Amino acid sequence: MIFDSHAHYYSDAFDDDRDELLMRMHKEQDVRAIVCPSENMQSAAECVELAGKYDFVYAAVGIHPCCADSWEDRFSDGLRRMLADEKAVAVGEIGLDYYRRTDNKDIQKHAFAMQLELAEQEKYPVVIHDREAHGDMYDMLRHYKPEGVMHCFSGSVELAREALNMGLYIGLGGSVTALNAVKPVEVAKYVPLDRLVLETDAPYLIPRPFRTGKEKCRRSESWMIRSVAEFIAHLRNVDVESLLEITARNAAQLYRVKI
Repeated sequence: MIFDSHAHYYSDAFDDDRDELLMRMHKEQDVRAIVCPSENMQSAAECVELAGKYDFVYAAVGIHPCCADSWEDRFSDGLRRMLADEKAVAVGEIGLDYYRRTDNKDIQKHAFAMQLELAEQEKYPVVIHDREAHGDMYDMLRHYKPEGVMHCFSGSVELAREALNMGLYIGLGGSVTALNAVKPVEVAKYVPLDRLVLETDAPYLIPRPFRTGKEKCRRSESWMIRSVAEFIAHLRNVDVESLLEITARNAAQLYRVKI
């Protein structure tokens, strides 16, 4: 049982075979559910449209921090209308990214704050992007106290502990399998199983062993979560199928959907 809690299937990386891939994974590879988070207003609409086509696909709508320069306060009303769709389950992907940009921190924080307020008003969980912005991120999380998930968690065990204490889920994916992964591996060992969700961030973050050699793939796909689960199950000495089922049910609880 696979629940991909974060995958961007509106990406043009899937233009050639999107329908065939999604249906094959659902029917043949036990991918029960996928949440597709947006980056901007256009992709938010595309996520809702995509979710409307497939029973097992759900949408999260929001403005990614790398698109924060495009933010206009009127976007809150547009996102609110999208959240009214029955297949919209979260506000996201939202947050702060100081890896790519440090010259627009105030703009990023404003866009993030507006969307955290929207999620609070509409009572939706959030999908949080935090890259090299831990200080400002945790200040804002302490203030707003949202429900949601720390997507592709990149912080320390100490930061994971604080996020968990705030009631947030921890999302892990292909990064935990990287040869140079240290913090993600420590976090994967630490996070209580009932607060862990798995993701691909498709088409990004291809897990080992699909990065090199005969099995090399050009993109990440939801079925690859099984290899992430195998890696984490080995770290924790637990059964792979049990881990997949637990994390799938966690994601279903997070996003309030049935699987």
